[in-house]
Amino acid sequence: MVFARTCSVTLLGVDGVVVEVQADLEPGLAAFALVGLPDKSLSEARDRVRAAVVNSGEKWPQRKLTVGLSPASVPKSGSGFDLAVACAVLAAAERLDPSSIADLLIIGELGLDGRVRPVRGILPAVIAAAEAGYRQVVVAEQTAAEAALVPGVTVLGVRSLRQLVALLTGAPVPDETEPWSGGPAEPAQAALSGLRLPGSVLHGRPVESQPVLDLSDVVGQDTARRALEIAAAGGHHLYLKGPPGAGKTLLAERLPGLLPPLTQTEALEVTAVHSVAGLLPPDRPLIESPPYYAPHHSATMPAIVGGGSSQPRPGAVSLAHRGVLFLDEAPEFSVRVLDALRQPLESGEVTIARSAGTVRLPARFQLCLAANPCPCGRHSRRGGGCECTPTMVNRYQGRLSGPLLDRVDLQVEVEPVTRAELLGTLAHRETTEVVATRVRAARDRAATRYADTPWRTNAEVPGHTLRTRWRPDHGALTDAERDLERGLLTARGLDRVLRVAWTVADLSGHDQPTRFDVQTALMLRTGFVRGRPLIGATASCYEDPDTDLGAEP
Repeated sequence: MVFARTCSVTLLGVDGVVVEVQADLEPGLAAFALVGLPDKSLSEARDRVRAAVVNSGEKWPQRKLTVGLSPASVPKSGSGFDLAVACAVLAAAERLDPSSIADLLIIGELGLDGRVRPVRGILPAVIAAAEAGYRQVVVAEQTAAEAALVPGVTVLGVRSLRQLVALLTGAPVPDETEPWSGGPAEPAQAALSGLRLPGSVLHGRPVESQPVLDLSDVVGQDTARRALEIAAAGGHHLYLKGPPGAGKTLLAERLPGLLPPLTQTEALEVTAVHSVAGLLPPDRPLIESPPYYAPHHSATMPAIVGGGSSQPRPGAVSLAHRGVLFLDEAPEFSVRVLDALRQPLESGEVTIARSAGTVRLPARFQLCLAANPCPCGRHSRRGGGCECTPTMVNRYQGRLSGPLLDRVDLQVEVEPVTRAELLGTLAHRETTEVVATRVRAARDRAATRYADTPWRTNAEVPGHTLRTRWRPDHGALTDAERDLERGLLTARGLDRVLRVAWTVADLSGHDQPTRFDVQTALMLRTGFVRGRPLIGATASCYEDPDTDLGAEP
């Protein structure tokens, strides 16, 4: 037999494409050709595979060898094809039965000593294999737990090429506990080196690895705390504006703790992105809590949106998928970076185009912005000793464009903490656990309402659907319609007010939004209650349905 085939997977973003690895041996001078649009790291597989086969005790065929990767029109990258290429070569050389690898999908990098190294992106690769009908997958032992997350797939984790050859031929399987070529024992960091990329860590992490941050640590800020609860309950975007030291960052860091755990489908989506990015913790193959990422304001466009010179990598918007993306000191970010968020905020995904092709990455995140009112941070309606000129204030605030802010549902001013609040007792401050319970109840109400739809939170539902299928109370939109006529709201803004109103109704236990619920949503978007500023208002002003919020000044 001079021909053999098996399969592996190449990744385009977080989507896997099954690739058939074919090996053909012909008479002639010994040569090794690798065809099928391989990149530089994959082209180097010729040397890695040859050394691994020889050091595993097998004979390298001294004939003309051609390895083809099909479909040839799809670019392939990475070292994950090494193990599949080695098996195809050994089967073509009749060392293995070609039928034993024909239905296997094999992923793994080979060291020169024949040991199998882990590679990034195992979860999306195995998902692609399962969707293509493969039921047996071979991976490195270190990533077997990650691959086993995919239902309906049998996973075989191996430590070396010798082990895999023995399993396929029925020979005794070596345990590979003997010393490796580099010393008395293979270091754990070396064994896991393929899973993480140096310098790829942003300021962010899954909630499981975060210290517990409790909402009771936040002093005062009743209105901002209420907005935070509504944002968590409905999946809404949030903008916190106020002077330094008012508690904007404290509030934003406690938002992930209010979110419910990820569903199984969401957990697989988030884990797949982190696996491709090389940020998946080896000891925790499944991320079950919403991620939180807070990149520095000097971050570049590829760092936030994603990209790269050859193989696009997920950026912060994708790493925060199903979680929270917090941009502290938002006006300090590049204007181009901020405006690049507009498309993923609407579509829930980001499209990266390169000369080699286009990839789509998931990016359904909750955006939380925090900003000072001016460069010195002391500008307010009450004065406060601001030294900035009106031009400086307008230029600073204008760095957050109108189209971007129009996509942010909740826009709240955070006032400085008073001495009485700072030195008061903790008795009346609600904890994260108490607020998270209300958030889960509100999300359950929304999930029940949208059970026969693809949506689960109010922020995901199109405005047209809310206006036609799930109508608010009669007359509930009177104030919002008046603001739309006056030009205080855009059509998109009206839809977002309606989404927030549904979340307020879910938190209040209402079957549909009342006029009071819509007025609360308007307050948290515009900052005004019928001519009175929201600043200084307490939670009671929008929790008491008897308060006349509709009276004109």
